[in-house]
Amino acid sequence: MLRKAQEFMLTLTLETLLSKQRILEIYLNNVEWGEGVFGAQAAARYYFRTDAARLDASRAARLAVMLPAPKRFEKNPGSAYLASRAGTVAARMADVTLP
Repeated sequence: MLRKAQEFMLTLTLETLLSKQRILEIYLNNVEWGEGVFGAQAAARYYFRTDAARLDASRAARLAVMLPAPKRFEKNPGSAYLASRAGTVAARMADVTLP
């Protein structure tokens, strides 16, 4: 319970001090996409041998789908599930309005 209260206070503080875009940027630059692969730039280089800024929608969607369980997907990056979910995410990108 104490940990949840601490997380809640930290969340309120971050949302007061930073924009949602900045919070997302910090998260994407620190999240683990596989064993020893931290941040979107490292993930783009590791999986696609390119810079994150040069990813197409399909590859960006594939990285996004990996986030809930990156170590599981790292072991099988060509899985049918990953490809299917990435296709769905990429198809929906055109309908999203960024804040």
